[in-house]
Amino acid sequence: MEEKKVITEQPKVGRDRPDRPKRSRNPHRTPKPKTTEVAKSNTPSKVENRPKPKARPQNRKPNPNKKSKSSGNRGGKRKNSMAPLTNDIKEAIKANNIANDARMNPWKQIDISNKSKIRFTPLGGLGEIGGNIAVIEDDESAIIIDVGMSFPDETMHGVDILVPDFSYLHAIKSKIKGIIITHAHEDHIGAVPYLFKELKFPIYGTPLALAMIENKFNEHKLKDDTKYFNYIIKREIYEIGSFKVEWIHNTHSIVDACGLAIETKAGTLIHTADFKIDHTPIDNQTTDLQRYAYYGNKGVLCLFSDSTNSHNTGFTKSESVVGKTFDTLFELAEGRVIMSTFSSNTHRIFQAMERGVKAGRKVCVIGRSMERNIEIARKLGFVDIEERHFIEPHEVNRFADGELLVVTTGSQGETMAALSRMATDEHRHIKLKPTDTVIISAHAIPGNEGSVSSLMNKLVKAGVTVRYKDFENIHVSGHAAQEEQKLILRLVQPKFFLPVHGEYNHIAKHAKTAVTCGVNERNILLMSDGDQVEITPKYVKKVKTVKTGKSYIDNQNNKEIKPEIINDRQKLAEDGIVNIAMQIDKSTKKVIGHAMVTTHGLVPNKELKRFSHEIENIIESFLINAKPEQLSSTKIIQDELRGVIRKHIIRTKRRYPIITPIVFLV
Repeated sequence: MEEKKVITEQPKVGRDRPDRPKRSRNPHRTPKPKTTEVAKSNTPSKVENRPKPKARPQNRKPNPNKKSKSSGNRGGKRKNSMAPLTNDIKEAIKANNIANDARMNPWKQIDISNKSKIRFTPLGGLGEIGGNIAVIEDDESAIIIDVGMSFPDETMHGVDILVPDFSYLHAIKSKIKGIIITHAHEDHIGAVPYLFKELKFPIYGTPLALAMIENKFNEHKLKDDTKYFNYIIKREIYEIGSFKVEWIHNTHSIVDACGLAIETKAGTLIHTADFKIDHTPIDNQTTDLQRYAYYGNKGVLCLFSDSTNSHNTGFTKSESVVGKTFDTLFELAEGRVIMSTFSSNTHRIFQAMERGVKAGRKVCVIGRSMERNIEIARKLGFVDIEERHFIEPHEVNRFADGELLVVTTGSQGETMAALSRMATDEHRHIKLKPTDTVIISAHAIPGNEGSVSSLMNKLVKAGVTVRYKDFENIHVSGHAAQEEQKLILRLVQPKFFLPVHGEYNHIAKHAKTAVTCGVNERNILLMSDGDQVEITPKYVKKVKTVKTGKSYIDNQNNKEIKPEIINDRQKLAEDGIVNIAMQIDKSTKKVIGHAMVTTHGLVPNKELKRFSHEIENIIESFLINAKPEQLSSTKIIQDELRGVIRKHIIRTKRRYPIITPIVFLV
């Protein structure tokens, strides 16, 4: 018999693992049925026979009404579910919503059944920097807010300042009850004397503002008109016609600046005027935010707010940071210090003089407006510097250079200002030296950039050390940046918002800031000078446009220059002038001798002879072909010749000069 081999099956051993006892089976787990390979291959699986589910659409939105099943929460019941809200909680939530709405929209207190209407008309200060003047009126009364001047551009030859057109004020003069002055900057008071030469109304303002207007009246021989002055007290209410006006203290780049709260028949108006929010001002008199909040809580119909720095993010720096910069500059200076800034920036001037006195320097004030403003500020107690620290300009040479501080005008490069005359070595008392340090603590007003740059070049050529923009805090603005504008918007919470003071891009940006602070975009209007806006508790809209414009003033004699003169000056600058003088024999219709032709700004001297021959030929041709009525008088001949010569010059030179023919008939 064949011997059977017994094959013993070896137990399977896990990889790299020692033998271990078999793991006990999970009693809750259903064992899989054992099937043979054949059965598996011949029996169709349940998965194969199961109908395929429909494909779920992409980006399927969840059903909010369908309860989600949690793996640990069977039966759809959530653990720790909150009990239904009680009536007390519901009432508390409702009451808080009502309180929040009242807090964020206090203007809803305004009675919308009120049929009263107010009209606001800016006559200057919109679409420009400066020249601020506006009118608020109802059916009975009108008040004027500020009467400011502005500066000319480079095309206005011989013009020193611009003042508003007062035509609309003449039209409503019977309604006007007073002029409201917010602060003493030139762009808010500079045109008051020119208005008083035409119309006179009571003026209301702070002591500093009216003192500066008084000086202007003295210059314009209006000394007797100071009887119209009314000195106000902040936080007190003054009835002016049908309006009740309160002055609210602001911080700005001049002391005694104010905003306005104006109670009208239609509701309360807030006008910020020029402002910034300085928490550490030099005189420790901060912006009266409490009064802005007080009126905001009562409900403000419309807010008018300064837009000058609406593109600047964050906050405007405090005036006090300039004093720290002055400390550094005085330490670095070896010789004389000559500091120039705006003559109305009392706190800036005070900080410079304070540092000068501390460093043992005598203070010399040069420049008519600077001398006048410092004198007023000292009399009113805003500048506390003893008289013994001041010297006159003619005393400068008695002191060593390191013992002198000169405070002067001319930071904007004005040709006749003291600093410009020093730079061109034309000043009577101050001759610049290489050891001098000139501090220009101001930024160029828009439009003055060229003048300031020219001044800088002259100072550098003179060899002095110039401190301008190389020190970050040598100047800070007096106008609010975006975060300060937002603060006023949130304190006042107005129904309507009209941004003022600035070019169109400034007021447009301020409007966007207001929208982010909750003002309805439909309740905001962007205005231009002359736009008359009607304000009621229900709506704000433009109703018409009134006449506006500018009058040109020559400061040398304080008289107006007519627009046609300015146009002629501009034409002379652009196209030149042609002068022609001749004698004409009336009987022969010929020129006696030669016509004398001179030009300025049209052709160079070397071409003048050829140009004169051309003009003579034109005159000769005209006289030969002229009809008798064209030669009937000297004036007619001159007018005819002017037209003929103009056509020739336009055709050959492409210029439009002023042509002045002078004819003598013999």
